[in-house]
Amino acid sequence: MTETPVPILMYHSVATAPNDATRALSVAPEAFAEQMALIGDLGLTPVNTADLAASWRSGRPLPARPVLITFDDGYEGVHRHALPVLAKHGFAATLFVSTGWIEGAYDTGGGLDTMLDWQQVRELAAADVEIGGHSHTHPQLDQLDDDSLRHELIHCREIVADELGTVPASFAYPYGYSSRRVREAVRETGYAQALAVGNGLARRRQGPYALQRVTVRRGTGIEEFERLVEGRAIARNFAGDRALTKGYALVRRARQVRRKAIRSRV
Repeated sequence: MTETPVPILMYHSVATAPNDATRALSVAPEAFAEQMALIGDLGLTPVNTADLAASWRSGRPLPARPVLITFDDGYEGVHRHALPVLAKHGFAATLFVSTGWIEGAYDTGGGLDTMLDWQQVRELAAADVEIGGHSHTHPQLDQLDDDSLRHELIHCREIVADELGTVPASFAYPYGYSSRRVREAVRETGYAQALAVGNGLARRRQGPYALQRVTVRRGTGIEEFERLVEGRAIARNFAGDRALTKGYALVRRARQVRRKAIRSRV
């Protein structure tokens, strides 16, 4: 049977006037509404992350044209602007929260812009938005030692469970970065699936802990968006991103090797 690749859309902020820290990855509310209307017009069916992974594990068929709508970090505009549009269309989605960035989590210094509070997260969960984990303080997980890594994963999972009464099943790597060690830790701490970035279509053969997503930015026009959800010319659209990612990956690996060498001398 031919495997059907699935577009997983990665959003961050949905805001009219984002700050400088979130502007590039923020989508205007009008653009988001236009993009969701196009998904409906094209006959695509949004599913959440847990449902996609469960379907691929069990062999249960997906809808004919599935798509995932995901949000990272936990910006307030997801509740203010995105939720009414999702509800209008009856679309499922997944929100990955960095628990230390949620409004009121003063132990970590908060997020990059106006963030959701837990009441808003609960309202999103009640409206068919799956709530997943995105770490506690949003670090580059592959740069952490084992104890710090497990704390980020477990603390996030425990907080979400305490606030919502439901243990999160899905995870998204901050910055999209992971490694074999990180993926094993995510699995061992109880998450059933995890999303990276990669700017490619998700495929079953990627495995449940390395599913790729495509980035939706403030500069993503409606024609480019249509190509993304239809899986057309994605490699060309993100060629520059991939080159930068590969280059930065080399830098991060070098830093990691240097830190290990320093720790071994101590």
